[in-house]
Amino acid sequence: MLRIGAVATAAVAGGGVAAGYLGLVTGAVPLDVGVGRRTRPLGPQTMDVAAPREVVFDVIAQPYLGRGTRAVRKKVHVLERGSDMVLAAHHTPVMGGRLTATTVETVRFTRPERVDFRLVRGPIPAVTESFLLTEHESGTRLMYEGELATDLWRAGQWWGDLVAPRWEATVAMSLAAIREEAERRASLA
Repeated sequence: MLRIGAVATAAVAGGGVAAGYLGLVTGAVPLDVGVGRRTRPLGPQTMDVAAPREVVFDVIAQPYLGRGTRAVRKKVHVLERGSDMVLAAHHTPVMGGRLTATTVETVRFTRPERVDFRLVRGPIPAVTESFLLTEHESGTRLMYEGELATDLWRAGQWWGDLVAPRWEATVAMSLAAIREEAERRASLA
């Protein structure tokens, strides 16, 4: 009898740990306790885009301020829109596409030189990011930089070290898509 109870307890505990991990990974159960906070930089990532700065800015802002394509609407859902800021949910496939991580972020627009992101809810307690746009000889230099913060000392640092490379890889894919679309639009002008 004792053995069955121990197995059941272990199964329930294991299920709880698994559910907690999945909730954390997907952003459904955010962990923000503000204790033992550690920060680490994100980026910088820099990319030259053969398009005017206004065009690059418009491509970045389109999913938030304009009407996004069907594919973009699957990734970005604007929850609230103001004149220079939106609250948006971002949906990102994780774990080989088996799960979707959802982050909720404010996105602030300073035309035409920057777009700032601040995490409201997600798999980590705090992230701030910026896309900085400067005029460059061949068009626009787009620079990404940010900061990621985790709680709970070394455990949080471990989690941040696990999340940050994937976060930056997702940003790199976004930057490549921004460049492709901005250069396409510039070639049509």
